[in-house]
Amino acid sequence: MKAKNQFSLASKYWLLILAIICIILMGLSGFADTGKGPLAWVAGYTVVPMQKGINRVGMWISDVSDNFATLQEVREENKQLKEKVAELTIENNQLQQNSAELERLQELFKMHQDTADYPKVGANVIASENSNWFSRFTIDKGSNDGIEVDMNVLSGAGLVGIVTEVGPNYSIVSSIIDDKNVSAMMLETFDKCIVSGDLKLIGEGVVKFEQLANNENEVKVGTQVVTSNISDKYLQGLLIGYVSEVTVDANNLTRSGYIIPATDFHELNEVLVITTTKKDLIDKKE
Repeated sequence: MKAKNQFSLASKYWLLILAIICIILMGLSGFADTGKGPLAWVAGYTVVPMQKGINRVGMWISDVSDNFATLQEVREENKQLKEKVAELTIENNQLQQNSAELERLQELFKMHQDTADYPKVGANVIASENSNWFSRFTIDKGSNDGIEVDMNVLSGAGLVGIVTEVGPNYSIVSSIIDDKNVSAMMLETFDKCIVSGDLKLIGEGVVKFEQLANNENEVKVGTQVVTSNISDKYLQGLLIGYVSEVTVDANNLTRSGYIIPATDFHELNEVLVITTTKKDLIDKKE
């Protein structure tokens, strides 16, 4: 208790001493400004430099305060700008997606016009069994929409594959890159060949064709390959792709080579399903 009183008393003395020093400095400051003589001289060499130092410190503190306020404003503006950039980025991404979707739908519409002889239903791809390629995938249309097994499926660019399984509101499609026996022909010469899908080859962007007769009909790079009239499951004239390479086989009787598929099997979003089958057309003719 005694120690506490001593500490309190010492604090009061210090406050008193500081107060006296402040009064003396204020007095000396007055002498420095207006007076003459020894006190003014002492004040000039002691108080004035202290005042200048204090003023500089005050100005520095003021500058720091102003800079801090400015920094806070800049940070707030930066935060608002970042939020605006994020909003614009989202809007830009949405516009790009809308643009890509519009382009795909325009391609599908053109394909619909090019194959106007066949009735069709549009569908969305909703799942794929392969993470890299759409070799087998699911669409959101089924028997409730008139879809049946063996119906041909198109993209906006060409043939995709064929329906192999149907549920009430979904269907499974097997693509030509997973089909070893697609009956095809060269569009210009009608020479027949077999197109064989291969998941390894599609990684190089091609599928193989073989059993093309080695006759006088020239097959050039870029020649269109379509489904043939003798296919038992594919309708005639659907674009498969374009010849990228052709060579004469060792037997000198046939030719084989590679085709770049018209459809991008790395990315499929929407498709057209032709709602008639090759069997339906044959039955109608009979």
